[in-house]
Amino acid sequence: MSPSSTQKRAPQSTAPTFANHASEDFVQGAGVAIFHIASERVVVCSAVDRRVGKYYFLPKGRRDAGEDTRAGAEREGFEESGYRNRVLPLPTKHHQPQAHPRVSAPPMTAEPIWIQLMPLARNTKQYLLYWYIAETLPPDVEPLLETQPNEPYKQPPAYPANLTLKERVAMEPEGHEPIHHEGTGVDEEEQEYESQLVSVEEAMSLLGGTDSVMADVVRRGWEMIKERSRMEQEGRGATLCEADTHSPEQLAEAKRDTTLRNLN
Repeated sequence: MSPSSTQKRAPQSTAPTFANHASEDFVQGAGVAIFHIASERVVVCSAVDRRVGKYYFLPKGRRDAGEDTRAGAEREGFEESGYRNRVLPLPTKHHQPQAHPRVSAPPMTAEPIWIQLMPLARNTKQYLLYWYIAETLPPDVEPLLETQPNEPYKQPPAYPANLTLKERVAMEPEGHEPIHHEGTGVDEEEQEYESQLVSVEEAMSLLGGTDSVMADVVRRGWEMIKERSRMEQEGRGATLCEADTHSPEQLAEAKRDTTLRNLN
């Protein structure tokens, strides 16, 4: 058997299908790959199962009622790993329409890069899991999110529009280590989770290799981070990032102003 015949392939999208699920028969969740861009590392969690031993995973979980999936991804990332994080706008390929008026398409979006559908509760419920890419927080943002025991989780501010990755990395002193918070799990199982920052290559290996969706989340995330950096260096990423820090109305107004300036 040739080496090429045993080489693992990246996971492939499943063929589109029809399905119907009433509200009581499905649940939505979100997961996240949290990168520390300056050191080119990503957060990987681990736990011990009495049947299979130690296993590794990316933080994920069900979103709260009324919570946006992106916010849910950030919160679950913090609760399960202990690292505060925020979703990172990237040059993600997607088919979502742009908000009206569609003057221009922002090159950076914070869309999910994978979605998984899995059965739950002995195949009686449908689980929809959205995977996002995030970054650890700058040192000056961490103190703003501190909470006292039994206080609710504070959502971090969105990644600022027009902040380049080079500028973002420069916000950290050389050798900075992101803060790892202890005791962030919300139940006994999560309290036993461990987490660490590892290289992209090690993360992919720990997460199951090339054919694993979680490993591919890491791979795609890091490739898009590098692509965003290249675009910014070439001046192609200088336009407005997607509207995490602006309402649709504010974005529309900004686009109208840009159009009027170009016409004058």
